[in-house]
Amino acid sequence: MAFTETILHWYAENGRDLPWRRTRDPYAVWLSEIILQQTRVAQGWSYWERFMAHFPTVEALASAPEDEVLRLWQGLGYYSRARNLHAAARQIVALGGFPGTLEGIRALKGVGDYTAAAIGSIAFGLPAAVVDGNVYRVLARYFGLATPVGTTAAKKEFTELAQRLLPADEPAAFNQGMMDFGATCCTPVNPACMTCPLQPSCQAFATGRVELLPVKKTSAKPVERHLTYVYVRVDGATAIRRRGPGDIWQGLWEPWLTEEVPDGARQVVRDFKHQLTHRTLLTDFYLWEPPVRPPLPEGYVWIEEAELDRYAKPRLVELLLEKL
Repeated sequence: MAFTETILHWYAENGRDLPWRRTRDPYAVWLSEIILQQTRVAQGWSYWERFMAHFPTVEALASAPEDEVLRLWQGLGYYSRARNLHAAARQIVALGGFPGTLEGIRALKGVGDYTAAAIGSIAFGLPAAVVDGNVYRVLARYFGLATPVGTTAAKKEFTELAQRLLPADEPAAFNQGMMDFGATCCTPVNPACMTCPLQPSCQAFATGRVELLPVKKTSAKPVERHLTYVYVRVDGATAIRRRGPGDIWQGLWEPWLTEEVPDGARQVVRDFKHQLTHRTLLTDFYLWEPPVRPPLPEGYVWIEEAELDRYAKPRLVELLLEKL
């Protein structure tokens, strides 16, 4: 089909030179896909290199303590990805190697349909089409599809279409071409329509709907939540605790979280805004330097301030500590 041939030709000429594309090692490919799930390439690149240097094999990653994995992940957010990565590494080692089927890859912790298709096509040449935000956008515009993305109907429609367009002999090139084309040419804002090789037969361009497609599913407004942290400092030591299971920050460390600010505490920042996907956090942050270590709720431990960098923390806490 002309669409498929155009994407393959465009990718051969314009594809991004990324380090994980210089190998078919499934471990390296899988690691890149997990890091890039909710991270821009520019930011994820250095994390991928850091992980590959620190954990050159899946066995090295599987045998590492979770704290070490979380600390290396610090700053990327969505920490469930790091925990799933660690758990999946142990799955792979238990299997005796990386699974080479779509079903086997899909069974790994933290791997969905898109990630399984990406790993399967790139590392093993499996004929599975990827469908992510870039692919939705390219297909919606080119074929003039108005089904709202984020719906079950759209997932079925776009996945079937992408699969029909996929060349069975070049699935990796086509999938990576679609991702790159959406990321650099058919962009969400100010797409390069005038130099786009698909423009002559693009439905959105022909009907003046480039800015209207793809149609977005209406999402709920993020919920606001207010937090108060107190950084306690006594003789060069501070108190932190580890977040518990079932929490978005599970396994990460934070200062004293309280609703009552002690007398003598100095406000460092008020209503510091931090945006998560489904909630907005507004945080007050205080510094308290009492003469002796005060009693704190169960779960808090005292550490030397010089050791604080050894503990993986949520991005919000990192930003607050910078305010000190």
